[in-house]
Amino acid sequence: MRRLNRKKTLSLVKELDAFPKVPDSYVETSASGGTVSLIAFTTMALLTIMEFSVYQDTWMKYEYEVDKDFSSKLRINIDITVAMKCQYVGADVLDLAETMVASADGLVYEPVLFDLSPQQKEWQRMLQLIQSRLQEEHSLQDVIFKSAFKTTSTTLPPREDDSSQSPDACRIHGHLYVNKVAGNFHITVGKAIPHPRGHAHLAALVNHDSYNFSHRIDHLSFGELVPGIINPLDGTEKIAVDHNQMFQYFITVVPTKLHTYKISADTHQFSVTERERIINHAAGSHGVSGIFMKYDLSSLMVTVTEEHMPFWQFFVRLCGIVGGIFSTTGMLHGIGKFIVEIICCRFRLGSYKPVHSVPFEDGHTDNHLPLLENNTH
Repeated sequence: MRRLNRKKTLSLVKELDAFPKVPDSYVETSASGGTVSLIAFTTMALLTIMEFSVYQDTWMKYEYEVDKDFSSKLRINIDITVAMKCQYVGADVLDLAETMVASADGLVYEPVLFDLSPQQKEWQRMLQLIQSRLQEEHSLQDVIFKSAFKTTSTTLPPREDDSSQSPDACRIHGHLYVNKVAGNFHITVGKAIPHPRGHAHLAALVNHDSYNFSHRIDHLSFGELVPGIINPLDGTEKIAVDHNQMFQYFITVVPTKLHTYKISADTHQFSVTERERIINHAAGSHGVSGIFMKYDLSSLMVTVTEEHMPFWQFFVRLCGIVGGIFSTTGMLHGIGKFIVEIICCRFRLGSYKPVHSVPFEDGHTDNHLPLLENNTH
């Protein structure tokens, strides 16, 4: 009984075979079929290589939601060089809540030379070239996100030459923590002092002819410092043409959570609009000479995640390539063979001409084919 059950099971399994075996004596090969097979195998190999490269690549996924974190502090990372001596300039932040954050809380004033060394100029030129390409090709930002990791640095390299000139500029660098509300970070003449209605700067002790707010922004970012990320104002250089000149930057900050295979960070992206003008009270252009960065925070938060194609999707796409090419080439080969056979049959039918009937003297005709004559001698 067990043997009978096994035989029935085996016969049932054989009937369910979707891949029947054809004897070799029933298989006929042809030159056209071999050519089509070579084309099919070559196409499958190329598409498989391309699909594998797509499988290895990753892409960035952007998700948007409302930023519900309004109680934490916002970090501002600053590295700006002003073409004035450090004792003549002061930097601080004043937000909409009229809360002043002095530069002494986290910024360092370092006397330096404003002119860059040859190596530093080459670094700045490359950074400006990258910025121009980013403005034209926005998709390059995804490449920067994927390539950013903690060991990469985009800061200005140190001077390679030992200059004996006395410092003529001031490098203001460091970071500040401010409230997550709109504010104004500014660098102007004189040190900042508290005031009942806000704050003021001791500018009366500085000679007006020494005003020079030519500046270079080596780095400006918000949130966690992520080396390798290039921000919109990195590498910016402005040269003042007048002593009474104001430089304004209107910045919109967007909270961003970055999750890649190399780094995870809570940082911020921002867009900026620039404006500069000469202060002339007689002409109606009022204000204070200096560098003003007015920032505002967006209510939306962006989550940027690096994603990879799952293996099962790659396997399904690969099976579709192999099966699709086999089926398509088989159909095309069959259609082509059918068309060729029809054309050849027409030519063959056209080669046979009808035999004319031979009339007899009594009016009858002989429709039979003439017998072959033996030309024997």
